[in-house]
Amino acid sequence: MCTYTTIKDTVDGSAKGPGSSWFHVSDVTVYFDHPVHAMAEHTLNIDFTDPSKGPSARVALELTAESARTLVAAIQEALAAVPPALTV
Repeated sequence: MCTYTTIKDTVDGSAKGPGSSWFHVSDVTVYFDHPVHAMAEHTLNIDFTDPSKGPSARVALELTAESARTLVAAIQEALAAVPPALTV
């Protein structure tokens, strides 16, 4: 069953996209749905985009729920391991 729950937010970073070129990312969309490419029934999908550059300025991830939780934990662990002054 699909929930169509979609979370959109702003981010500030860079991504390596099509043609191995780097571009600024300003938006993120996160949703749980059927994947396009991953071999799973449902995945957590994360799209990092820069709308000002058009639809090709996009990096997409499709992660199983377990992998998504592992990624969240790894991000939390990495951020907790650095001095707070560096994360400002």
